[in-house]
Amino acid sequence: MKENIIQAIVADMQRDLDIQQMARLKAVLFKELQNIEIIEKPDNQEQNKKENSELLDSFLSAKKIEGCSEKTLAYYRHTIEKMLLTVSVAVCHVSTADIRQYLSSYQEEKGSGKVTIDNMRRIFSSFFAWLEDEDYIAKSPVRRIHKVKTDSLVKEVLSDEQLEQLRDSCTNHRDLALIDLLASTGIRVGELVKLNRTDIDFHERQCVVFGKGNKERPVYFNARTKLHLQQYLNERTDNNPALFVSLSSPYSRLTISGVEVRIRTIGKRLDMQKVHPHKFRRTLATMAIDKGMPIEQVQRLLGHVRIDTTLQYAIVNQNNVKMAHKKYLG
Repeated sequence: MKENIIQAIVADMQRDLDIQQMARLKAVLFKELQNIEIIEKPDNQEQNKKENSELLDSFLSAKKIEGCSEKTLAYYRHTIEKMLLTVSVAVCHVSTADIRQYLSSYQEEKGSGKVTIDNMRRIFSSFFAWLEDEDYIAKSPVRRIHKVKTDSLVKEVLSDEQLEQLRDSCTNHRDLALIDLLASTGIRVGELVKLNRTDIDFHERQCVVFGKGNKERPVYFNARTKLHLQQYLNERTDNNPALFVSLSSPYSRLTISGVEVRIRTIGKRLDMQKVHPHKFRRTLATMAIDKGMPIEQVQRLLGHVRIDTTLQYAIVNQNNVKMAHKKYLG
């Protein structure tokens, strides 16, 4: 508590003092307060919670205007609220040490991986940077917490043989069309479940999807997908506008979890491990780059804002590296 107050005082004075004066002020405060115990009044704690909640609401409103989805906003709220409740001080008193200690304790208690911890760090950084920009705090305490170095893991993709096995194991036209659309377009599962029948242009073999941030983009499918989609739609007797619906009445629109469960079930029948909708997306990106598609076009196809994101999906086939070495350097 004492350190937080000192940090807040120093932060408030940083625009009026130079570096040496700031250091001197901090040293004097620590010296004069070292034998003094500071206890926060209970009503102050409640006031802090209220102010923290109001600032968090304002931050989330700003992120919503920027185009963040409800799912992302909910994740932001849960992550920041949990940290603020644990640290239990006013936002302006949260220090770098508080954030580091929270992340360290969270990782130890939950056994979380480096990616999870770095995602939390990025969320805290965004929150406190916004507070700094809006002049609620003088300086973000996350500035001195560096990016967590994560292991670069090569994630598996589906082979041509596995794709054929998945298709062959389908017992109805819906599942076959579902797998073909995921495999040939590389769309996100969240984009797939939003599609309606009228979104499909069979003549041009394309459809328009709404990606993250409600951004529109066209995606394209192959002739086989066209055929299986038409077979599926022609046999339907319901009036639901959704492209993919449940197999039995009331024929409701498939949800993200519904698609994930169905794909996982098909994979388990074949003893394939970790078969999920996103794996089709990664497979498409890898296949496109292996066959020579420019990375900028793959980026547009997948709807990525940053090309770095596209590169994470694309795994260079080791056989291609071997052949390239033999061709150019052998």
